Amino acid sequence: MDSIYQFSAPLYNGENFDLSQLTGSTILIVNTASKCNFSVQLTALEKLYQQYKHFGFTVLAFPCNQFDYNEPINNPDIKDFYQQQFNVSFPVFSKVMVNGPEAHPLFNYLKAHTRGIAQNRAIKWNFTKFLINSEGQLAVRYAPRTKPDTLKQVIESTINDATNNGAFQFAKV
Repeated sequence: MDSIYQFSAPLYNGENFDLSQLTGSTILIVNTASKCNFSVQLTALEKLYQQYKHFGFTVLAFPCNQFDYNEPINNPDIKDFYQQQFNVSFPVFSKVMVNGPEAHPLFNYLKAHTRGIAQNRAIKWNFTKFLINSEGQLAVRYAPRTKPDTLKQVIESTINDATNNGAFQFAKV
């Protein structure tokens, strides 16, 4: 069975990151952009990451300049900007294309396994979110307008499924 673990991508600093390093983790993949109106979601994504990282959850930010040129920052400076402006500590990758002939293979895989707005496979805007289960399979795709804090229940459920079929339960916060 295929999964996201077959892919790798360069981090903002050019270092290659093999997604198989995340085997067993629950992952939220997001195409980001610092100048997008949705960029405030980076702060909310960091809160989710901090809340659940000890349970095997991570967020992966893939900056994309494909939508209205909302990611003008150069790769070496992206992580610094995300840290300074949004306090981001989760992995930030080099800029990618998410649609078209130059789309990163990971995003081609994600689009092939789900549909978005109006049942279209193409990614329509920045901050489209893909929740990946502990087996590297796409669980759910979320639209850019979906606020990260609304994902807590499904993240907890996905983490619970990975830990003895729900034997672990989160305290209500």
